[in-house]
Amino acid sequence: MSEKKKICMIVQNPMVKGGIAAVVNGYRGSMLDQEFTISYVESYKDGRKFTKLLKSIKGYFHFAKVLLLEKPELIHIHSSFGPSFYRKIPFIYMASWAKKTIINHCHGADFDSFYLNASKKKKILIKKVYNKCTVIIALSDEWKERLSLIVQNDKIELIENYSRIREAAIKENVNRQRNEQILFLGEIGQRKGCYDIPAVVEKVVESFPNVKFVLGGTGDIGSIQKLLREKGIEKNVIFPGWVRNKEKDRLLRESDIFFLPSYNEGMPMSILDAMGYGLPIVSTNVGGIPKIVHNGENGYVCEPGDIQAFSNAIIKILMNEEIRKKYGESSVEIVKQGYSFEGHIKRLARLYTKH
Repeated sequence: MSEKKKICMIVQNPMVKGGIAAVVNGYRGSMLDQEFTISYVESYKDGRKFTKLLKSIKGYFHFAKVLLLEKPELIHIHSSFGPSFYRKIPFIYMASWAKKTIINHCHGADFDSFYLNASKKKKILIKKVYNKCTVIIALSDEWKERLSLIVQNDKIELIENYSRIREAAIKENVNRQRNEQILFLGEIGQRKGCYDIPAVVEKVVESFPNVKFVLGGTGDIGSIQKLLREKGIEKNVIFPGWVRNKEKDRLLRESDIFFLPSYNEGMPMSILDAMGYGLPIVSTNVGGIPKIVHNGENGYVCEPGDIQAFSNAIIKILMNEEIRKKYGESSVEIVKQGYSFEGHIKRLARLYTKH
């Protein structure tokens, strides 16, 4: 029996808030762990600057030890833009010096500020670092096209994010009456379109006075609450903080619609999670979102910042139980056809074997 291929994966701490940790947490204990020998090296955790710096330094030492003692054949790095890019440079250089195959899994969202609007010096650095990688994983066709400005097209592999189908929750959703609850999950801030939410709530309240918007996440909560108070609709919005595990499961089961009014995205795990629960989606036509949210099929995609379009879409779904259930069922079908967890893992395993 041949020895399993050794992989070293550069990851975040499992408790980190956000999509990257959500993606990677699914890998642990999966078929990947059975088919390959995987060492996980943590490079990041939430906290203050010093906590983050210390975690990175520990990660570099841990990685050096893995390279020397475990001798992995392939390095799979999960990266984003901004500070994440700079934190990953030492890993990429160390792997390159050790002549390892490097897969850089790009989860970044704001390509304009990262590359297009960057200084000439930064663009040179980004190209130099990315071209040390053997493969760049893009989360959508749009991101493949954007990343082709940095590396050759034949270096880019398209592997979209995944969803897990929750059969029991889907059955509940089909059988229950609407709760008039709209769910948002993510970092509460400008990029995710959260400053547009109060105006949307104001319009939806006109048709559904008891509607509840649940904004699960951390970030600019105080600023959003101030906007809600100014409009007199603070009672219609709940801020439970960052939710996970049982509480997240409960909110996804109870909600009628998942709402993500983002300005920049790759392939949001939050939307894919919600689709796995059989929820209709109202979101924006950015990144890979139009590939998974189809207008008039499992929800609606609107222009970022289009308050009227968001409001109309939410009201339309809430007003018609048949539409809500039909769109929810379509969300599940879209996941089954192209975004299952099993399919994602198989594509990743093929990539590992190929390189």
